[in-house]
Amino acid sequence: MEIISFVQDSPRSKSSRLFFSKNNTRKNNNNNYYKQEKSALFTPINYRPSEGFAISKVKNPLSIKSLFYSVGQGVSEAQRFIKEYFKTILFTFLSLALSFFVATFIFKTAEYKQNHTGPLVIHNEDSSDIEILNNLMASLALDNTLEYDENGFISGLVKGTAENQAITTSISYKQPVTYQNYKVKSGDTISGITRKFGLSNISTLISVNDIGNVRQLAAGQKLKIPSYDGIIYTVKKGDSLDSIVKANKIDLESLLDVNELSSETLTAGQQLFLPGASLDSKSLKTAMGDKFIIPIAAKFRWSSPYGARIDPIAGVKSFHTGTDMACPTGTPILASMSGKVIATGENRVYGLYVIIDHGNGYQTLYAHMSKIIATKGKWVSQGTRIGLVGSTGYSTGPHLHFTVYKNGKMINPMSVLK
Repeated sequence: MEIISFVQDSPRSKSSRLFFSKNNTRKNNNNNYYKQEKSALFTPINYRPSEGFAISKVKNPLSIKSLFYSVGQGVSEAQRFIKEYFKTILFTFLSLALSFFVATFIFKTAEYKQNHTGPLVIHNEDSSDIEILNNLMASLALDNTLEYDENGFISGLVKGTAENQAITTSISYKQPVTYQNYKVKSGDTISGITRKFGLSNISTLISVNDIGNVRQLAAGQKLKIPSYDGIIYTVKKGDSLDSIVKANKIDLESLLDVNELSSETLTAGQQLFLPGASLDSKSLKTAMGDKFIIPIAAKFRWSSPYGARIDPIAGVKSFHTGTDMACPTGTPILASMSGKVIATGENRVYGLYVIIDHGNGYQTLYAHMSKIIATKGKWVSQGTRIGLVGSTGYSTGPHLHFTVYKNGKMINPMSVLK
């Protein structure tokens, strides 16, 4: 307002009136005068303000105060908007949330039905098929006698028995250990070679030859055969003869004699032969390939455990012979451990099934397949695809029924799965 007043009151403003009329003489006719004055107001005039006065855009410098002021205005506007349209906003939010929960429920229900095995109603006479198949499985799970026990001792030479005591006490560990070479022949087994050279524990050959998996033992492979039972031990930093002797429960004098040690000083990385010692059961199982893998690598749900349960087929309390893994139809089924496929087929209870003999008394059954991929009589490696998940036989949804036998008797699959 001050700028406008200044312009209006200034001499320059008054003189500018000359430009708004065609002549400086006021005419007597008031009407003509006002007409001319009015037309002059709308006549373009080439007027340039004199130096010293210019019009420019006002700039507001950015500051924290102005920033907070702007934010405050935004918040106030948001509050006003929310108050004005609160009901509409609330209704929209609740509608979206309800739609999300409904969609999630439908998806989860569909997924559950697809991957669920529930109770079935069948005729009483059909339940006899279950017993028939279980008897069939027992006969297919060949009653092979183990060639060695869980500690690696050859059958009949179990540690602590009279026979084993007679053999071990007759061996003198006073002489240095010696080695001879042996070339593996077709049909050889680790236990057979162990027996052939008068040794009593298979862990001796496994340790001395650093065998990762005896199932991969091949004809033509060369082995070192020690003169005594025992294992190879690599000295670690901080080890002493006393600590090694105590940990492996062996005689100190025998350790010194067998390894021809003249000093008790040990060096990290030094290898010693521990006479009479054997691998722990975990290391032995790893070397023997006795660790089963879960036969489903994709996402699945444990739907029924091994043991007593309400039978999903008969609807009564019964003993479940395996464990069930629910997953979509077509999910690949893998061989839990390497072995020979000894049976494939179909029956009313287990539908399409595959049975694998893994040796050393182990057999596995894979049931309710939608498709069998494995071929009877063929050798399969651990992890080989043998079929696809389905819902054949007595089943209310796609899943794998997995049973493990050891020496002709069913065991809990969870006890061998890693």
